[in-house]
Amino acid sequence: MRPNYLKKESTMKRIIIAVLVVIGFTALSATAQKPWDNGRLHVSDNHQYLVHENGTPFFWLGNTAWLMPERLNRDEVEFYLTREHEQGYNVEQVQVLDSNYPTFNVFGQQAFDDSFEFAPYTKPGTYGYWDHLDYIVDMAERQGIYIAMDCIWGGQIKRFTPEKASKYGHFIGLRYKDKPNIIWMIGGDIMGDKGMECWDALARAIKEVDTNHLMTFHPRGRTTSAWWYNDREWLDFNMFQSGHRRYGQRNGDGDYTIRDNTEEDNWRYVAMSFGDKQEQIEGREVKGEKKPVIDGEPSYEDIPQGLHDFSAPRWQDYDVRRYAYWSVFAGSFGHTYGHNSIMQFMRPGVLGSFGAEKAWWDALNDPGYQQMKYLKALMLSVPFTEGRNDQSVIVSSNGERYDRIIATRGNDYLLVYNYSGKPMQLDLTKITGKKKNVWVMNPADGTVVFCGEYDSKRGVEFTFDGAYLRQSDRVLIAIDSSKDYISKEATTIIKH
Repeated sequence: MRPNYLKKESTMKRIIIAVLVVIGFTALSATAQKPWDNGRLHVSDNHQYLVHENGTPFFWLGNTAWLMPERLNRDEVEFYLTREHEQGYNVEQVQVLDSNYPTFNVFGQQAFDDSFEFAPYTKPGTYGYWDHLDYIVDMAERQGIYIAMDCIWGGQIKRFTPEKASKYGHFIGLRYKDKPNIIWMIGGDIMGDKGMECWDALARAIKEVDTNHLMTFHPRGRTTSAWWYNDREWLDFNMFQSGHRRYGQRNGDGDYTIRDNTEEDNWRYVAMSFGDKQEQIEGREVKGEKKPVIDGEPSYEDIPQGLHDFSAPRWQDYDVRRYAYWSVFAGSFGHTYGHNSIMQFMRPGVLGSFGAEKAWWDALNDPGYQQMKYLKALMLSVPFTEGRNDQSVIVSSNGERYDRIIATRGNDYLLVYNYSGKPMQLDLTKITGKKKNVWVMNPADGTVVFCGEYDSKRGVEFTFDGAYLRQSDRVLIAIDSSKDYISKEATTIIKH
């Protein structure tokens, strides 16, 4: 029997969609290499990055598509994931069981019946909840996109016992263990010590049946999974949520976990996750060896600063750029973008959370959403998995807050992100080569300008052509002149 929702579509529309889907899938499968064609993902030998089995680096460019299984129909899923692929996103973070119980999708199908016995809940002749989630995973696979599957949103964990969590883990692990594009996400916007026995049981049950895919934990804002789970055998990489607060914005939190006035310094969470003693917070020691880390939820584009006061200023494209470059240049293996309307798939007629008003399909045209691909292209233009954060590159005095300059380098390349546009002095002797080719990249549009060949000296001064703190963020690129990572004639970091 044809799924119920298809009865609402006209015959002509179904024919057109079917033809376009067949043509599109055939062309895509015939020409595009998928990431997993390079083998499964695993942690690099230096415990900082993700690479494929054949050694190909993987730069995670994610999006928080939390409510995709619940709010998008099949046509919308296809449209959205096609746009994601076009913009360079390769990971979608989704909720399987959202914060509401029971969890329903757009077709009115619920994930489990009221007994919560963790068997697919599908009435005969209907297109069930898990059928639709299967479709999302398969559509993402066709587009070369991973699904980072958050199994239970944090607030739901109170409904579980370790036994139920284990049963659910076996169910979902068996269902998706053979899909090539799965990344497991435990937790979901929750303090890591809340429901710890259930999170452990869920994670271990999945790992019992699925040894093919990596796993992480998504924590509450202004925390990192490393504080609770870094020593767990099931945790492959750490995730932090730098969150949505501006400097000095506490809002009466009773369990604040960071130093005063550091809310926007997401680069600090990278250092915390790596166990950096300078950034260590009392009572939050990191146990176990170093593991890769990523900001899985920074400030979202078009969301109120602090979330709850809808009259507050909203985070803009230059803010989400800053979070992305700060985190990656501090040592993260990638970055996850977020948008207020996209994460909840806001549309007319739906009461949005956090003051969201824009339709999600219009949000796909917002500048920050379209600018993330330039960071990915930049990192893939150099051997970034050999890189590391190195603040000693910055010879001039570094600043605080928006004046913070972040540097990352490999043996023969150097990348420096300057948000405010203030003059800076750099040590070009930190990388190989008697001569260094230097470019300046605008992260707002991906354009690059070749500045010339520089001698290998310490204290070389660079001044940008832009007004201080007026969307003047720039990336300085210095490369050993004997290397050809970027052409001197290049005008954009995107290689066509």
